[in-house]
Amino acid sequence: MSWSRHRFPLTVAAGLDGAGLVALAITINGLRQSNLAHQQLLLLALTLIYLSLGWLFGSYTLLKLARLRWTQLLLRLGITSAASLVAGALLGWLLRLPPEIGLLHRGSLIPLFSLVTLWSALVRLGLRQGQRLSPLPGWQIVALANEAEAIAREWHRDGASGQTPVPAILSFSPTLWSTQSPHTAIALSSGVATAANVQQFCQLVVGEGHPVLSLAAMAEQELQRIPPRWVGDQWLLFSSRIDGEHSTVEQQLKRFADVVISVLLLLVTSPILALAAVAIRAQDGGPVIYRQQRTGLLGQPFAVLKLRTMVPQAERGEALWATEHDARITPIGRWLRRTRLDELPQLINVLRGEMSLIGPRPERPELEDRLEAEIPNYRLRHWVRPGLSGWAQVNMPYTASVEDSELKLSYDLFYLRNAGLWLDLLILVRTIKIVLKAAGR
Repeated sequence: MSWSRHRFPLTVAAGLDGAGLVALAITINGLRQSNLAHQQLLLLALTLIYLSLGWLFGSYTLLKLARLRWTQLLLRLGITSAASLVAGALLGWLLRLPPEIGLLHRGSLIPLFSLVTLWSALVRLGLRQGQRLSPLPGWQIVALANEAEAIAREWHRDGASGQTPVPAILSFSPTLWSTQSPHTAIALSSGVATAANVQQFCQLVVGEGHPVLSLAAMAEQELQRIPPRWVGDQWLLFSSRIDGEHSTVEQQLKRFADVVISVLLLLVTSPILALAAVAIRAQDGGPVIYRQQRTGLLGQPFAVLKLRTMVPQAERGEALWATEHDARITPIGRWLRRTRLDELPQLINVLRGEMSLIGPRPERPELEDRLEAEIPNYRLRHWVRPGLSGWAQVNMPYTASVEDSELKLSYDLFYLRNAGLWLDLLILVRTIKIVLKAAGR
């Protein structure tokens, strides 16, 4: 799976971090003559705390940066270790452990996390050096002359080129071919895929040992999104993901998980919802819940529920996108949007079957008429049930224009092609991270 390939170095780093922490804890406690025989659960808890805080503070995403600065490396790892040390000390205080249980004593925790910081820094530097010495096979794009500029512009749209440099873009010639690397994979643009003699060109390229894919397939692997204009007439490739009336076992399991998790989330977050409701009501006396028509599965409309984040009667004319510094958003609403807590009432939509926990975010019908006219293959996103959070939501902020909606659709198309239990779990975990860090908008 293309999304998991990009996260393999992050998984390796987490595994090495955990192994290093365990080895250092055993060594330090051995020097302190503290027996770890009855402290395995505490060691496991300490390891999980360090890995979780490393994920939260971004120590693993350092591996994805195009340029890594020492200050950035030490800052993130230092914050992770300091927070882990505090958490470990707090855990020891809460458990009131006897003196012979020395793992959570400050004499063990301080040297442990000091050394773990250095170990984690070496792990990340080593993995980055390994990526340079053993780079993945490169790409070359073959396109018509009038397509090159648009392809380069699309590659740069979401900043992905900072992590994955834009490949060389070559002009199409059915009989002439040259490449600098025997391991290069070739991506054909939509124009080349329908050009005359393209099969002759593919035969020449494949004969030299180069795999040939469409530009959309390359984007799926490298950008983890599929620009709708690169799909062309290949929209039937997404048909296997149509979420119709005949449910598969996978869909039934997803529906079961939607119901169970939604009920649990409503119970856990009910105090937060109550406090938010009081704050919204006290602010201007307006309604707490905001209902808005959205387009659901296979184009069916439904009323989505949200905590109100804008002033009453925010729209008096045509439908408008919310902007980053929108004056209609209330102070309470701005905080609710940053934490995504305004979306919690949509758990009721999930229980009704109108939405799923994970899927493309539903859009307003008034805006979709324009989007369908200007963005090709827009209606493909209606082939699966809309979600509370989705691949687009964890990769980009709220949409505020047609251009943003096209970028959002490229992530939705990726989800249609790769939807499954593990990708849904990844989106759920990343959504939790956005909520904890108040990184929404």
